Amino acid sequence: MKLWVGLGNPGAQYARNRHNIGFMAVDAIADVHGFGPWRSKFQGQLAEGRVGGEKILLLKPETFMNLSGDSVRAALAFFKLAPGDVTVFHDELDLEAGRTRVKAGGGHAGHNGLRSIDAHIGPAFQRVRLGIGHPGDKRLVTNHVLGDFAKSDADWLDPLLTAVAKAAPALAAGDPSRFQSQLAPAPAPKPAKVARPAAETSQPEAAGGTPEPGAKSANAGPDAVEDPLSALRRLADRFR
Repeated sequence: MKLWVGLGNPGAQYARNRHNIGFMAVDAIADVHGFGPWRSKFQGQLAEGRVGGEKILLLKPETFMNLSGDSVRAALAFFKLAPGDVTVFHDELDLEAGRTRVKAGGGHAGHNGLRSIDAHIGPAFQRVRLGIGHPGDKRLVTNHVLGDFAKSDADWLDPLLTAVAKAAPALAAGDPSRFQSQLAPAPAPKPAKVARPAAETSQPEAAGGTPEPGAKSANAGPDAVEDPLSALRRLADRFR
């Protein structure tokens, strides 16, 4: 038996957030492999089923991201599983949108969900890092992570989630390399550049972090104003 955890925030207002791609991934696995109904358990939603002959428990913590470890620890203790039996699906800023990487152990890189799980069960769990791309400026991270996927993102997001679900038997069999090789989707186009904010009301976490709902985002700055002296010089040049 293995426990696969999708990370996200509960509530309809967060359902399409980039931060919730972990929820989306385990939902796709449940749909493709015909899991039983979701039940309220361990401060989250739990579904049971089989992937490639292996019994898998899918868990979506409903504690909000920064308390995900409470739910995971409760499930782990109840089923008498070890941290190595846990796989966590989560959003990854430091991967290009559409890319996926599997990693066993390691740090949390500022991700609040991983930080919480690490604090409760230690770092020896497997992570499926689902790339959402970085906005290019750490001051824009809050809005990027807690913002909804754009309609155009469906061109890569939907095929990625389907591929994750279809390749899941390799992951269940303990072959993360084969799982990853079966994904290999084309990376998403790079997003258009966003204007850098001139001021900010609070300092978001460093790149790679994932701020939680309620965090204040940076204020967008006004458009740049042209130097009046430069404008006068150009006007004078027209009459020379």
